Amino acid sequence: MSTPRHKVKRSRSPLAIAAFIAIPLFFSSLMASTLALEKPRVVQWTTNGRQFTTWHDPASSTTLRIWLWAFVPPLVLIVVGAIAIRLPRGFYVSCIAAIVIAFGVLHRIDRWTLHHTLRFPWGVDLIPATTTSPGSNTYDPGQWEKMARETAISLGHWTMGIAIAAMIVVATAEARRRYFNRGMAGVNYVPMEGVHGADVTMPGLGTGDGSATLDVELTDSDLARHGRPGRWRNR
Repeated sequence: MSTPRHKVKRSRSPLAIAAFIAIPLFFSSLMASTLALEKPRVVQWTTNGRQFTTWHDPASSTTLRIWLWAFVPPLVLIVVGAIAIRLPRGFYVSCIAAIVIAFGVLHRIDRWTLHHTLRFPWGVDLIPATTTSPGSNTYDPGQWEKMARETAISLGHWTMGIAIAAMIVVATAEARRRYFNRGMAGVNYVPMEGVHGADVTMPGLGTGDGSATLDVELTDSDLARHGRPGRWRNR
């Protein structure tokens, strides 16, 4: 007869830390994918032998691609966290994966920043600096790209910092539990005698010398004729 197998309860901390770190990773990825993929709609026409070019807001398909690519790194991290539940030291696997993915998101951030600036020669607001309308030009060429780059790098550093801090906290807790408990196990404790009040339990009947013994005298009662026990008497 086969013995029933007990299901091992696995910790979900690798998945939890992966989902938490995925939040700053997503916004860092969103800034990076915007710099890498965003481009305006270019319209060109020719009049009297002269070519004119104007730029319009990005198409909806381009915006959709940016959001889809922004979700890829955090989803990969969450999948790694789900797999790490079944691995030994899975918590550290999730944290290391977060650091690696954050590096991957930012590895070409400078090139993407330059290309985005070249695609928006009038600035991200698509309004030339020489416009006659006061206050209509919000961003100069390269101004928004610089802020987006700094934001992506800052969020990437937050992602790595959270992962490193989480590993340090867990490693410190494990080391303290292992070595501190081992040291406490070698301590010898001296048993202490309990202090209590006087014993007030009544002594047993018929166990000491000279004590009266109670017995049932069946022949010394009128109830014995009916087969029932009689009264108690002392001997």
